[in-house]
Amino acid sequence: MVKTVAQSPLERNGLTSLDQKLAMAKRCSHEGVLAGAKAAAVATIATAIPTLASVRMLPWARANLNHTAQALIISTVAGAAYFIVADKTVLASARRNSFKQCSISNIEA
Repeated sequence: MVKTVAQSPLERNGLTSLDQKLAMAKRCSHEGVLAGAKAAAVATIATAIPTLASVRMLPWARANLNHTAQALIISTVAGAAYFIVADKTVLASARRNSFKQCSISNIEA
């Protein structure tokens, strides 16, 4: 007689499913890193030009914004752009992949 033992979801889906999910997660995070880096580069240029121009042209900015303040303004905007865009990209790809998983499970059922 063969005994039927309830399988865990990991055993039922197999390790290939887990490997696929890990590969998908790596791809999604890589997409987020690339999109964030592009956004940070654009934000750096878009912030540096007006900041440096204002320091040269405006007397208030010349008196109050030293090199450290200028670097802080530019790097803060670049960091914020990176994290915002990377987060949105990862969430969008996760949402897209979850809808794919739902459609696949509905087809199998």
